[in-house]
Amino acid sequence: MLRPQWKLQASLCHGACVEVDSDTEAVASRGFKLGCISCKMRGEVRAIASVDWYFKASDETVSSHIYRYEYNSEEIVDTRFYDRLEWAGSKQTKDLQDGSIYIRNVTFNDTGVYNCTIKRTLMYPNYEFETHNSKIVTVKVVPRLTRGIASILSEVMMYVSIIGLQLWLVVEMIYCYRKIAAAGEEALRESASRKNSRRLP
Repeated sequence: MLRPQWKLQASLCHGACVEVDSDTEAVASRGFKLGCISCKMRGEVRAIASVDWYFKASDETVSSHIYRYEYNSEEIVDTRFYDRLEWAGSKQTKDLQDGSIYIRNVTFNDTGVYNCTIKRTLMYPNYEFETHNSKIVTVKVVPRLTRGIASILSEVMMYVSIIGLQLWLVVEMIYCYRKIAAAGEEALRESASRKNSRRLP
């Protein structure tokens, strides 16, 4: 079964929340956004949330805690990411639904598996309910951005369609020109025939 790439959940109180998959291909020496969106099922329920990010490099077997965010308070835990990580998620709210972060100056050592965990506490009138939601992002760092096969095929098909339409337009123009020319010649012949018939006694 194919996993849906996105799902839409609307809330009257908090607007629409859309869960989308993060990009997975980062370019060395550039910035890269690690996406992590977890929509709250009950928009009318007050909630507070915190976000933790973990990272396992391609040559490692255990994930390391690298980052934590909780309402205007962030902490870079792993020294490999000091001065390179910044919050790119929900702003000015304790009810976090977007737990994305941004990596500056990506290096090849950043290739690996990232795990985003959003811990959310729903505040009901008489009790609290805690939920956990995790997102896995496998990132590959490349020297330059590569184009996917689907993108290349789409562009090729676009050019084929443009060329095909242009050829069709040329054929139609030639057909119309010949039809108009033939109609003009026929009209001239009929006119000449009428003049000749009038001259006859």
